[in-house]
Amino acid sequence: MKNLQALAFLLTIVAASCASTAGEGDPRWTPLFDGETTKGWRGFKKEAMPDGWEVLDGCLVCTGGGGDILTEGEFDNFILRLEWKIGPKGNSGIFFRVSEDHGATYFTGPEFQVLDNAGHGDGRSTKTSAGANYALHAPVRDATRPLGEFNEVEIEVRGDYVRHSLNGVELLSYRLWTPEWEALVAGSKFVRWPRYGRNRKGYIALQDHGDEVWYRNIRIQRLPRE
Repeated sequence: MKNLQALAFLLTIVAASCASTAGEGDPRWTPLFDGETTKGWRGFKKEAMPDGWEVLDGCLVCTGGGGDILTEGEFDNFILRLEWKIGPKGNSGIFFRVSEDHGATYFTGPEFQVLDNAGHGDGRSTKTSAGANYALHAPVRDATRPLGEFNEVEIEVRGDYVRHSLNGVELLSYRLWTPEWEALVAGSKFVRWPRYGRNRKGYIALQDHGDEVWYRNIRIQRLPRE
């Protein structure tokens, strides 16, 4: 009997831990993906989900060829959490404050890079490696897990402040619209797109870069406006 009680207690702790990790039961967190359907998502500049994306084993999976996808709602200040797993030599990205009045998601939205650091050429530069603010800010170190394992992302966006964390490691933080940020943009490819990083509100987007990538446990916590 005591053994059964101990086992029940242990299972309760494990269940509580899993719920806490996923943010379940916490009213501050809103799921953006239900693990079963693509409800709440659509293609960039499209009314429906494009081909090349499917739900498989509780994951939103990109097999390539359909284009980037967006949340149906827009967000200004928030904490976004999700998990990703990339295929060999794969590349993808997570964008925020995206608008659809330009040609691509990266014309307006800053990007959290998703990458197979060892297999893809972008892994040779820290500024384009996994967790980077793509082409502008490098992570403090490579915090990715071995290929084939899921990586846990947290992105905080609060006014002009942005923070990237991966697998519990704070990789970088920066402030939009500062002289330093303006100089970085001016020296990058993003100088060609005047609205890059300027939006104070927009869609969350997941990139189809033509490679296999899996996303799951996508949820968001809205933060007060500043």
